[in-house]
Order: sequence, then C-alpha cells, then structure tokens
Amino acid sequence: MKKNNVGKGLMIVGSLRKAGITTYMKQGQLITRVSYSNQKRSNTRSQFIARQKMRHTIALWKMLKFCDVMFTQRSTAYQNFASLANRLPAVFVERLHMDQASFLMPGIPVSDGSLPTIQLQLGEVNGMPALLTNLTNDECTYRVKFRLYTAVQTLENGFMPRVRFNMHEVRWSEMTLVDGHMVLVGEEFADEMRGWALVRVIDDRCSPQGIVTRCTLYEQYTTDEALQTAAKSYGGLTKTPFL
Repeated sequence: MKKNNVGKGLMIVGSLRKAGITTYMKQGQLITRVSYSNQKRSNTRSQFIARQKMRHTIALWKMLKFCDVMFTQRSTAYQNFASLANRLPAVFVERLHMDQASFLMPGIPVSDGSLPTIQLQLGEVNGMPALLTNLTNDECTYRVKFRLYTAVQTLENGFMPRVRFNMHEVRWSEMTLVDGHMVLVGEEFADEMRGWALVRVIDDRCSPQGIVTRCTLYEQYTTDEALQTAAKSYGGLTKTPFL
C-alpha cells in the first residue's frame, strides 16, 4: 500500500500492525499508536505481553528523549531505542496507569553507536560505593568525552512508579584510577532507587550503553500475578482454543 497526502504532510509507505500496535512514517518520523476497531480485540497472553512491552518502551522514551541522547544505528533515535528497549522484561500495569507508569531496571538503553561499549558495574572502592569501569588511563585523550546518564525511580503521589533521567558530562579529573581502571566514587552509587550509564563520545560517535542499577522495584510487576491483574483491567485474556 502506498498513499501520499501532501495537504496533511502525511506519507504512508505501508504500515505495520502487530499485537494491536500500528506504526507508520509521518513527516520523516516514526509514529506508534494503539490500533482501534469496533470489534472486540483479541488479547491472547502473547499479544498482551507484546502490548505491555511496547507501552513501557513508549513510557521510557517520553522520559529519556529530553536528555540529549545519542542513538545512531537506525534511521530515527526512537526506532533505535525501541529495538533495544523491547528486549527488556515485560512489566504489567493496570489500564488506568498505562500511559504514566515507568520502571527503572538494568539494561535500559541510553545510547547506541559504533564505539566500544564501556563495561560498567556497581561495587566499592576502599569501602565507598563506586561505579566501576574497564576504562584505562591510556584511553584518556582530549578527543574522548563522557556523558553520565542517571535514572531515578520515584513513587509519585505515593503509588505511581515513574523513572526520570538526567545527564551531565564527566571529566577525566572526576575519575579515580584503581587497579588500572577508572572508577567514579560517591555515596550516590549506593542508592537503590538510582541507576547509571557512562557513555563514551568522540565527535558524533558514541558507545552503546545500558543502565546499571540495584533497583528491584520493577520485579513485582513482572510476575504472573501482576500479568493477570493488569489483563483483567483490559477485560481479561482471550482464551485460545485447543487444537
């Protein structure tokens, strides 16, 4: 299918409908929305999981996209982010909160590019919390810059989980050399409601990085009980007939 509508600035070159999600191109941007129809929508377990994954991917992107992110491996930053974020565990929330809830978890992508990934780990240095890396002092050159992305999990109004992101550039002088590798040391790295990703940047290139965190709040939303509770708010799961 090919349709051009110059008056509305809309160009559709095919569309993808999967698990109730429709994606299409509009003015050079990838648009994702929920598909609606007058018929009762099928909601099998696999379809519901796919929809909840996409819902959470969109919720994360709404929070992350304002942090000057670098996703350079696909035609759009969102498309690049979504391809990575959809690999995260599914989290299940009731329909009332579907557009608002988001969760801090390990692996949330904050960048994707062609530079080598920095291996990150939370640990301790001389009894102090630290973000450990595999960076060596030999990699300290004037061309290399570093961005530290911080994710903060909150419970808004006492019950609504939402993760927010911020970013700041880190200088080599802020790092400490320990056993041949550079580390960031600080009490904040013990916070179980925060997560971090250190991104290597050279000009318009970056390293692919995901969040490391001690946060486990999301785990209670990944259980079968959470799935069933969330599915009930959408009218329940569609039963598949035995063949």
